[in-house]
Amino acid sequence: MAYDKFNIVTSSAVPLPIENVDTDQIIPARFLKATERKGFGDNLFRDWRYNPDNTPKKDFVLNNPIYGGKILVGGKNFGSGSSREHAAWAVYDCGFRCVVSSFFADIFRNNCLNIGVLPVQVTPEFLHKIFTAIEADPKTELEINLPDQSITILATGEKESFEINHYKKANMLNGFDDIDFLLNIKEKISEYAQDTPL
Repeated sequence: MAYDKFNIVTSSAVPLPIENVDTDQIIPARFLKATERKGFGDNLFRDWRYNPDNTPKKDFVLNNPIYGGKILVGGKNFGSGSSREHAAWAVYDCGFRCVVSSFFADIFRNNCLNIGVLPVQVTPEFLHKIFTAIEADPKTELEINLPDQSITILATGEKESFEINHYKKANMLNGFDDIDFLLNIKEKISEYAQDTPL
């Protein structure tokens, strides 16, 4: 499998209430030399996270020990900018299985879905409720239910639905990337090829 199956994730969340976070901020261009998906998590938000001497910036949320979990909550227009798939790799490699925002750049959204990170788009009002809940209690948990396509703030019970492409949903539930999907139906492909005249 390309990644772990995604079904229901219940976790605390890391809040990043910044709008228009682009892919160069998510993973700076100087870290794009590798071609494997490993090792990018250390450089997620590198220039926001570390000083020039590589010491952590104490005021950045990923360096704050009170926050943690498998869910990253970002501001509106998350993942804009260049199409680098390394941005999604960095999010996954840092341990996040889900990113929540009120709007995603399309290419970033698709890159996430291809590697097992679920982009959950909510209304601006619900996003505000999430940030408010985390501010009140940094350990508050969200439930991301992929089969039901819902996100719930467990502390308040407030819930909202989200959209996802049927094919991508099935792949995430099975832990498949596009190649895994094709390999899983290779017998059907072979049968079709044999039965279809040239």
